[in-house]
Amino acid sequence: MPNYAWEGKNRQGQTQKGKSTAANEAALTADLRRKGIIPTKIKAQSAALSFSFGGGGSVSSKDLVVFTRQFCTMIDAGLPLVQCLDILSKQQDNAYFKKCLTDVKESVESGSTFAESLKKHPRIFDELYVNLVAAGEVGGILDTILNRLAAYIEKSLKLKKQVKSAMTYPLTIIGIASVVVGVILIFVIPAFESMFSSFNQALPMPTQIVINLSRGLKKYIFVIIAGIWGFIFLCKRFYASTKGRELVDRHALNLPVVGVLIRKVAVAKFTRTLGTMISSGVPILDGLEIVAKTAGNRTVEKAIYQVRQSISEGKTIAEPLTKSGVFPPMVCQMIAVGEQAGAIDTMLNKIADFYDDEVDESVGNLTAMMEPLLMLFLGTVVGGLVIAMYLPIFKLAGAAG
Repeated sequence: MPNYAWEGKNRQGQTQKGKSTAANEAALTADLRRKGIIPTKIKAQSAALSFSFGGGGSVSSKDLVVFTRQFCTMIDAGLPLVQCLDILSKQQDNAYFKKCLTDVKESVESGSTFAESLKKHPRIFDELYVNLVAAGEVGGILDTILNRLAAYIEKSLKLKKQVKSAMTYPLTIIGIASVVVGVILIFVIPAFESMFSSFNQALPMPTQIVINLSRGLKKYIFVIIAGIWGFIFLCKRFYASTKGRELVDRHALNLPVVGVLIRKVAVAKFTRTLGTMISSGVPILDGLEIVAKTAGNRTVEKAIYQVRQSISEGKTIAEPLTKSGVFPPMVCQMIAVGEQAGAIDTMLNKIADFYDDEVDESVGNLTAMMEPLLMLFLGTVVGGLVIAMYLPIFKLAGAAG
């Protein structure tokens, strides 16, 4: 999670400053207000460059799943907590993860709870993980909780891979096409231009357009590259701002094809996370706050906070979800049925399973739809360049005949 430097005033009007880690600015603002501090200035801090050897400074989701599964098996077999941590830390290939597990073991040995020890390493164990472990410790069902956690992480990882695969394919094709067209315009077209100059004839319009593009690209290539990087930088800055992100996230949900996929991913993530937390014994208000922080979309985040506010006032979950317009009517109706039946966690997990399949199908349909469009795009661009370059030759051959 990103780091923020903040400044605010407490209830006595005194100015306070500090640094905190939070999912986003909204989550940090809410956390400060709960502590009685009204923030007046929040600034994101850029991550410092770090160089590490022998395992890096991060832990992949796959490593975390393997650790959770193995830990669950050992706890279920009756091994003491400290011994489990000692065994798992020694067999870790990732040096950073190994060090963190050793720290967790030493913290548990010194009298801290397992959840408190994990909380000291937020880069690996997020709030969801820590809260579920805490609920498992209190309820004496740590092995069951760890099993649910592993299943949750695996399904979340699968969901992330599906979305990434849908985005990677078209971006890769467009990137390769851009490089190929750039090489043709910079190195191939000038050779044709020098040949055409010996014809002493006016060139066809398509050919002249391509030659002008080639000249412009060669002359201003560094300006164009700088412009592209500048545009990307400005887009990132805009999205990093509160208003910018709200605007982008709101319109992203309404995009023709991609918007449907984003909405389905948001529903699957929301229902899976909240269902896992409720079934594990985490209080629903705490669960909703964690779910909101990890929503990934500001519009969805606002809708979840509205649900939390509604429940704190004694109302239902389904009513504010319906009013938000973010979640499909079927989801809201199923949640309402789950509330009435007293099985909201079961219903949320069923909805998550359904939308996992929906995301899978949407990704397949999106990829299938993009393939012919990308082929048409490539054929048009490359074919257009080839035809434009051969038009003068055909024209000359026709005149000679």
